[in-house]
Amino acid sequence: MNPKVFLLQEGEERRLFAMRVRIVVGAVLVLVCVLVARLAYVEIGRHAYYATLARDNLMRPLPLPPARGLILDRRGVVLAGNYPTYTVSIAPRAVRHLSRLLTRLKGLIGLDTRDLQRFLHDVQTHNPDDFLPLRRNLTSIETARLAAHLPQLPGVRLQAQLRRNYPLDGLADAVVGYVGPITKAEVARHPERDAGYQDAGQSGIERLYQRDLMGRMGFKDVEESARGRLVRVLKRMPGRPGDNLYLTISAQMQAVAEEMFKGRRGAAVALNPRTGAVLAFVSSPTYNPNPFVLGISRRRYAKLTNNPRAPLDNRVLNGLYPPGSSIKPFYAYAALQTHWFHPHRRVLCRGTWHIPGNNHIFHDWLPWGMGRIGLEKALEESSDVYFYKLAYRMGIDRMARYLEDFGFGHRTGIDLPGESAGTVPTPQWIKAHASPWYEGETIITGIGQGPLLVTPLQLADAMAALANHGVRMRPYVVRAVQNPLTEAVHYTAPHAYPAVPRHRAGSDTLLVNDLTHVISGSLGTAHIIAHRLPYAIAGKTGTAQLWSVPASGQYKGPRPHSDALFTAMAPVPDPRIAVAVVLEHAGFGLHSAIPTEIARALINLDLLGHVHVRHAPRALVARFARERRLYARAQIREARTRRAPSVSGNQTG
Repeated sequence: MNPKVFLLQEGEERRLFAMRVRIVVGAVLVLVCVLVARLAYVEIGRHAYYATLARDNLMRPLPLPPARGLILDRRGVVLAGNYPTYTVSIAPRAVRHLSRLLTRLKGLIGLDTRDLQRFLHDVQTHNPDDFLPLRRNLTSIETARLAAHLPQLPGVRLQAQLRRNYPLDGLADAVVGYVGPITKAEVARHPERDAGYQDAGQSGIERLYQRDLMGRMGFKDVEESARGRLVRVLKRMPGRPGDNLYLTISAQMQAVAEEMFKGRRGAAVALNPRTGAVLAFVSSPTYNPNPFVLGISRRRYAKLTNNPRAPLDNRVLNGLYPPGSSIKPFYAYAALQTHWFHPHRRVLCRGTWHIPGNNHIFHDWLPWGMGRIGLEKALEESSDVYFYKLAYRMGIDRMARYLEDFGFGHRTGIDLPGESAGTVPTPQWIKAHASPWYEGETIITGIGQGPLLVTPLQLADAMAALANHGVRMRPYVVRAVQNPLTEAVHYTAPHAYPAVPRHRAGSDTLLVNDLTHVISGSLGTAHIIAHRLPYAIAGKTGTAQLWSVPASGQYKGPRPHSDALFTAMAPVPDPRIAVAVVLEHAGFGLHSAIPTEIARALINLDLLGHVHVRHAPRALVARFARERRLYARAQIREARTRRAPSVSGNQTG
């Protein structure tokens, strides 16, 4: 090859290579300049924007749940309070291996299947960035052990909280109610409950006064690391604790009445006739509301709901009972307003009676009758024949109208949820049921049997109206609402309903005086509690006969049983307390005297400050038992002669 040509080609390649190097270096320099310019733009021109994004990624607003308001009795005894507890929570997105973390936590604090199932359900239904509670109410040992290992547990938080507590267990559970975890259904109905609140009232005062008790939620902005650990608190906005509620009830009266029931099914309520304030509100048997706070287990809840004694039922508000003879004073009041009724006119009571032109016989509780008696003796000895004749003369329309005037058949308006209205056979009710109304049904309604159903609260409210000269006061249980920060107190103002019509002057005073003989009279049906009482009581006993299956659940066919009732007011002539007590399945004998004993204890506590008054002599107790045995035999004989007990309505006070 020619050397000149070879040298020429080598020089050309060198120039080409140098040009390519310059092009590459130029391109690299251009790219470096672009990168530097971009970095300068990001770091300088957009510094504020990206710094804000970085801070936002590290900042998290956390709710600060306020302390729930206290519920106290009228003397300041705490019925519902709060106690400090620790909760462990997990942010699922901040955890790489959730199953490993749960296994490790199980060895530290002890997790049961129920805790894990609830947490895994929350993981599927809630935002994974949020801290979801895994276990509440840690013990002090568990809290210390978890706090020591917390730096090695990313995405785990240990938080101090206040939990609801009922220090007296089931005392006044029918009034106070309970709180429980907020469900998705409740959040759908009340979106404001999703703003960090974990508990909500489910029944009683806790439910009705939820807005007052829950307070206002606070917030704090915190800075966290990428692994979910708290770095610092940037801002804090404290909330406002819930209002404290002072009730009208007395914890002492509640405790005494509940103890006297001894777990038997029944109810007791006491009112101040002048204001309508509820002094005692007992539904027996009671239950412990504390397990509901953290979410009661299905097994435990089923045990409560399947209990034949039904402890979850609020018998004061929803218990519907035939009033028996306890309704007779209100029929007597209705008759006293007519021009044809004379309370001192004597009526012959032979032990039986029948409607003119009808051969069906209605029996008195005393088989041989009571002779010629007026209204005073008819109430004292609880004559059925006397009120058979009175109901026949008045008619169902007048009877139902005056019962409605005393509040029967309507809700009392008490500040508690779920009250029943009861049943009064008014003309509208009779027409709605599309069945013929017979005179015999009017007769048995006149002694508190048949379709007539009332609640214990209605009985106490009606007796309070009678004690207050016909003026009904709306019952209420919340006496005052207190702001815990300013300590300002807002008291509940009593509210009066229209007075019961009265067309004869002094008729209410006459009736109350006649009712005192039920206790003080030698043949009074409640004379067992009258021994050495330092004040006068006006009242009326009642026994309603029903057919039911025994509470044991062993079905052997329906059988008759009797509910015992007692309503009273004291002291006469200026009553300051009205009481109604119901004992289910009281039977006959001394058990049927329990309502009168409970009423006497409540009245003594309110008027005297103590329970015990010297008990009646044994001879008086034995006499009372003999009379009850006579009544039992009369009831059994009557039950054998008719298909349904309400046909003749055989009962007594």
